[in-house]
Amino acid sequence: MKLSPREADGYFAKPDAGKTGLLIYGADAMRVALKRQQVLAALLGPTADEEMRLTRIPGADLRKDPAQIVDAIKAVGFFPGRRAAFIEDATDTAAPAILAALQDWEPGDAQLIVTAGQLKATSKIRKAFEAHPNAYAVGIYDDPPSRAEIERTLAEAGMPSIPRDSMSALTDLANDLGPGDFTQTIEKLALYKRGDTTELSIEDIEACAPQSTEAALDDVLNVVAEAKAGEIGPLIRRLQAQGTNAVSLCIGATRHFRILYACASDPGGPAAGIGRLRPPVYGKRRDRILRQAQAWGPHKLETALTVLTDTDLSLRSAGQTAPAMALMERALIRMAMLARSR
Repeated sequence: MKLSPREADGYFAKPDAGKTGLLIYGADAMRVALKRQQVLAALLGPTADEEMRLTRIPGADLRKDPAQIVDAIKAVGFFPGRRAAFIEDATDTAAPAILAALQDWEPGDAQLIVTAGQLKATSKIRKAFEAHPNAYAVGIYDDPPSRAEIERTLAEAGMPSIPRDSMSALTDLANDLGPGDFTQTIEKLALYKRGDTTELSIEDIEACAPQSTEAALDDVLNVVAEAKAGEIGPLIRRLQAQGTNAVSLCIGATRHFRILYACASDPGGPAAGIGRLRPPVYGKRRDRILRQAQAWGPHKLETALTVLTDTDLSLRSAGQTAPAMALMERALIRMAMLARSR
């Protein structure tokens, strides 16, 4: 059975011990790992490793010894409590062993927890979990964390009550940082405030936040594609602080606007075009790309790609003397202004 992202948040916090298993898959290994840690802790408790109630099996090992997964779910432990067999980084080469374990599972056996990278809809493992009446499959996408996820991370760090302005700042920080970095920042905040009875302030957050927050390339490109010319400069300054150079930014921009052009120029319209993208895009990123492609249209996107091609040639020219990032910033501002034109 499939779990929607909203349903998955509740299930990760309170997993059903009577289920056969759970598949967690996604392109971002860190996001998948954090969800797996959460569900195993909620299912088995904090002493599962010491009490040998958790068996860990690398997915690659199942090709040589497929029987070990059935042995793991059938094994009887020395300690009472729930048990689980965790298969890490599974691919379709491990599908025969995993499918056999799903079929052989009986009530009282260890629950099967499987993690994997991005799986196509045709993946044997994904199809098996989605079709199983007593197992779940959850796709983890690169969406910003929800308010509930942020509050859970804070509660786990011992910081359940946060003022409104500080919560807004933490939400912005969660959108800028990756999930692992955000979790580490919250843990740092908890240590920073240990023994301090005052409310969490903006100053506390600034003291513990990374000095150069990750201004993702996608942030700049989305600002350009959404005609927010005034926000381009500050974001580029943040990218420069991370060491991003103008050529890398130009390559990323060209890739993004080619995706928009592929959607906008599709004979069936942008909605049909985005469905043909390979690799596919999901969730909020899909909705954002679709809106951008619809707003630009194919003719403006052709002009934008011409601007990027000319800029790329200038950046690579031996006779170029102007600052490279300034050239790139000017090109992006021109494109943002183009998006506003009729």
